[in-house]
Amino acid sequence: MRMENRVAIVTGGAQGIGLACAKVFVGEGAKVVIGDVRVDQGRKAAAALSKAGPGEAAFVKCDVARPADIQKLVDAAVAKFGKLDVAVANAGINRMADFLDMPLEQWNEVLKVNLTGVFLTDQYAARQMAKQGTGGAIVNMSSVNAVMAIPTIPAYVASKGGINQLTKVAALSLATKGIRVNAIGPGSISTDMVRMVAKDPAVRHAQMARTPLGRYGDPEEIGRIALFLVTEDSSYITGQVLYPDGGRMALNYTVPVAEAAPKKKKASKKKGGKIAKKK
Repeated sequence: MRMENRVAIVTGGAQGIGLACAKVFVGEGAKVVIGDVRVDQGRKAAAALSKAGPGEAAFVKCDVARPADIQKLVDAAVAKFGKLDVAVANAGINRMADFLDMPLEQWNEVLKVNLTGVFLTDQYAARQMAKQGTGGAIVNMSSVNAVMAIPTIPAYVASKGGINQLTKVAALSLATKGIRVNAIGPGSISTDMVRMVAKDPAVRHAQMARTPLGRYGDPEEIGRIALFLVTEDSSYITGQVLYPDGGRMALNYTVPVAEAAPKKKKASKKKGGKIAKKK
């Protein structure tokens, strides 16, 4: 078991990719504390993971936009399991609106959770790891949208781009303390949110058209990448972003020019091919 005697925290771990990371870790013998605002789901998830074993899981209510909650999550891991070795900053939200229409309140809401929440999770976890003096590993959950923009989710795109740079900054700052920091940038993963929008045949067609492997990723596939990044298998990797995207970024999917830009008016011509001058 690759995570026996390792202690981890996972934010946003009550469902989706966060839960998949926690499940993979517990399956490899880790002791995991899930932090999430979804209390009932979080408690049920922790109980189910502990029952499945061979590791163990616990739950702490945590809103990553609140520094005190993150400190409580770190403290709970140390109090219950004696230390902290791994942190996965996964919690995130999304709000859809065209760039010109996004309210400032929604912009601030997304940035507060997705970017500031990751910064605080990394910082508080790293402080505990540095205090212990035994190193550690941190994984931030980014997205292909950190580098491939979608105009209807401006705050989400900006937050994920910020996570990529934050990952590099944290990796450089913490390297001398033996703490590695990397990120994962998933493509289209079969979470509840993706499955809901994929019920629309047009949406599903668009998503599959830009995914060379022709399928959605499974959350546990992301969990296994997180496992790689927090174990000795990746001991010489820090400051990197891995993109499990089914080939989407290699495809460089773009909107045809004819659809992306307004058509220009053609100049009128006189007989003989000369362009008519406007009076």
